[in-house]
Amino acid sequence: MNATPLLIRNAAGMLTGLPGAAARTVGSNEARDLLIEAGVITAMGRDLAAPPGARVLDATDCVVYPGWVNTHHHLFQSILKGVPAGMNQTLTPWLTTVPYTYRRHFDGETIRLAATIGMVELLRSGCSTIADQHYIYYPGMPFDSSQILFEVADSLGLRYMLLRGGSTRTREIEVGIPNYLKPESVDDIAADMERLARLYNDPGPRPRHRVAIAPPTPLVSVHKEELKPLAALARKLGIRMHSHLSETVTYIEQAAAMHGMLPVQFVAEHDWVGPDVFYAHLAHLAPEEMQILAQTQTGMAHCPQSNARVASGIAPAPALARMGVPVSIGVDGAAANEANDMLSETHFCWLVHRAHAGAQSRPRPEGNGEAGADIVTIEDVVHWATAGGAKVLGFEGVGTLEVGAAADIAVYSLDEPRFFGLHDPLIAPVASGGRPKLKWMLIDGGIRVEDDAIPGLDMAELAAKARAMVRKLGG
Repeated sequence: MNATPLLIRNAAGMLTGLPGAAARTVGSNEARDLLIEAGVITAMGRDLAAPPGARVLDATDCVVYPGWVNTHHHLFQSILKGVPAGMNQTLTPWLTTVPYTYRRHFDGETIRLAATIGMVELLRSGCSTIADQHYIYYPGMPFDSSQILFEVADSLGLRYMLLRGGSTRTREIEVGIPNYLKPESVDDIAADMERLARLYNDPGPRPRHRVAIAPPTPLVSVHKEELKPLAALARKLGIRMHSHLSETVTYIEQAAAMHGMLPVQFVAEHDWVGPDVFYAHLAHLAPEEMQILAQTQTGMAHCPQSNARVASGIAPAPALARMGVPVSIGVDGAAANEANDMLSETHFCWLVHRAHAGAQSRPRPEGNGEAGADIVTIEDVVHWATAGGAKVLGFEGVGTLEVGAAADIAVYSLDEPRFFGLHDPLIAPVASGGRPKLKWMLIDGGIRVEDDAIPGLDMAELAAKARAMVRKLGG
């Protein structure tokens, strides 16, 4: 938190992350200035006076967004981008080829480097909050990967939520892995969750650290009789629950073969639904499953780029949002995305749902003709990726530009040719593609990026370490 007051002055405009008419600071709601004191937004308006000792940040011709809230990631994959053998595979063979093949190489040093790469990329896209499903745990592990991840986040000033993975079962594709990568016992997972909750689960609004219990998948990562006890533990500790669900058609086939029901029906039977639960992907849902999610207020971490990359499908995020399901956005692991940034994710999200809706349109008189261009707006996507993410994670007071909210603020400079001629500058970071220059990135009122640079970070050194690690891994 920065003790020095900051005044962001004369922005071209702001998208607030709020829904509906409050999404933009225009008309009677027009604001060009933001005053930040003690890490919180204390005033919004025009021609605000700078308090004594304040630093003034001139945002002329810049647009201002809330910091992005990324709700599903696998940071360890940040050094597994573009593995050639996995480039043209669907999810299940890709899992074998990439994360499970390379998993044995990850020690504390490798995890620290991968996490740094991923968090730096996210931060420079304007992301302030990361929820990371980390699942490299095994009995007798000689380093504390959870601690490493929190340390990297703290060094960059990011809000970080550890979605603590861990498995008590072995997938068929994992048979034959070394002994030190065997699954844990449910008692070991429970004990570590209690430890992590004591150490890192910040109470109250605007938290910096949180934890959640997050087996990779309810179907094959844990035994079904362990799901209810794990849910009870999470609720006793006051932490959230997360997993992958319904990412591919194979998942539906597995649920039917193993339990004779749909995936959402299965998790609902085992207490894994509710406003304290959110799932990544949800690309394949039956209408009755969508109803369960809406009725229970179970959240969604929408990952459109990775779903496209491994041909999983297009999740019905707009329909779920209309039903009242809390929708958020996650970038997923870079090994299935080749990127870690929220700008490319939101840009693709905005486009893919319009393309999908248009592809489903039919000529008259059987259909309604051209349709789909309004299926999701820029404001919708920004809301999902900011306030929506904060709601799904339970980060109260985060993800919006409004008085009383955390000063997690991205100030984008639109000085590149791709933004010239744009009639509505507020949409530029999402609509125009690419990465606008990040003039300033604030988290809790502290400046974490200035003029696209992270203070104290040697980018050339990080690049050299990344190249060396790829060579070491055999890439």
